[in-house]
Amino acid sequence: MADYLTAAEAARRLGVKPATLYAYVSRGVLSRVRAPDGRTSLFGAEEVEQLARRGRPRRPAGVADITVESAITEITGDSLRFRGLDATRLAVTQTFEEVAELLWTGELRSERAPWRARPAALAAARAAQAALPAGTLPLERLQVIVPAMAATDPLRLQLDRPAVIAAGRNIIAGMVDCLPGDLTSAAAEPVAGRLWSRLCAGNGRGNGPGNGQRRPAPGLMRALSAALVLLADHELAASTLAARAAASVRADPYAVVGTGLGAMSGALHGGASLGAEMLMAAASGPEDVPRVVAELLRRGEKVPGFGHFVYRGGDPRAILLLDLVRRVAPKSGQLAVADAVFAEVRHKSLPEPNIDFAIATLVRVAGMVRGAGEAIFAVARTAGWIAHALEAYSGPGPLRPRAVYTGRPAADEP
Repeated sequence: MADYLTAAEAARRLGVKPATLYAYVSRGVLSRVRAPDGRTSLFGAEEVEQLARRGRPRRPAGVADITVESAITEITGDSLRFRGLDATRLAVTQTFEEVAELLWTGELRSERAPWRARPAALAAARAAQAALPAGTLPLERLQVIVPAMAATDPLRLQLDRPAVIAAGRNIIAGMVDCLPGDLTSAAAEPVAGRLWSRLCAGNGRGNGPGNGQRRPAPGLMRALSAALVLLADHELAASTLAARAAASVRADPYAVVGTGLGAMSGALHGGASLGAEMLMAAASGPEDVPRVVAELLRRGEKVPGFGHFVYRGGDPRAILLLDLVRRVAPKSGQLAVADAVFAEVRHKSLPEPNIDFAIATLVRVAGMVRGAGEAIFAVARTAGWIAHALEAYSGPGPLRPRAVYTGRPAADEP
């Protein structure tokens, strides 16, 4: 490997800190390869030398780089991998629990024992959110459930790996089982089945609005399971960065998840699926979609659920999930509305649909409660937040970005 430099050698030659070196990689300024051990990063000596001669690349105005080394998730322009395994393949071959354990331990193994929250945690969380107004969205309920569960766990600050993984199972099971619902689910049922029973509760619908069925078609259940896997992690998305920063200062797993829930509720993050749901709900049918989209654009708003800053050619998660929904419910009226939205957006040469649009389509076709997409996102991404917390707990210390001050200059007097 004489033609390659280690990260320390490359940083020293360029006169930058290692974090800046990896920022160059994330911005496409510098490439890297893996050493034979599969972990160490190596940099081409010639490429480093050329960059050193050119000088440091200028950063475009308004661009900030925060780079963290992680062995959990890899994103490219057209793929997503968890621990080196293709996430879209995992979504159709493994359960959500199995993929969560893969993110946490690095090993893919059959997860047979159902995840159950501690009885005290369930009692406290159900009591805490039972008094919320009837129209409270599922995500807002989850933001109450998690801290209530934390109050019942005296060992929540035990941050060794087995304890954190046990807390992760407890948190996810409690998030699902404490949501209100009038459909019963078996104690041995996986997370996807129990979540379905909550998100389709009270509306009398199971396979699409107005059909009067409560239990899901097997294909729709598989689609929900796949959605949970596809959303389990997405590298350093905003909510994960927030959760990881909390973990870096040794916040307990419940606080880490609570931090992630707060960040993902934003309209530009997990909340985008709710916007897509509302867009589809506003259309009386496929023929009404052009009017709804036109009114949205007339108000100066963007069409929610389209475009992605990484997947320029199309979000592979959305492609898979939309295909799964289309296979099981090809004649669904709600799918027809979703297809009409897609056609209208494509007619206007706007970006391809992303996972938020796909989740909203699943929610509408399945007849789930309003805001169900955000809940699916939150439950799924909790697995990723716990995985990043495990890495941060074993890290050197606080994740502390620096700001570039742009305010008034120093003065001796006011």
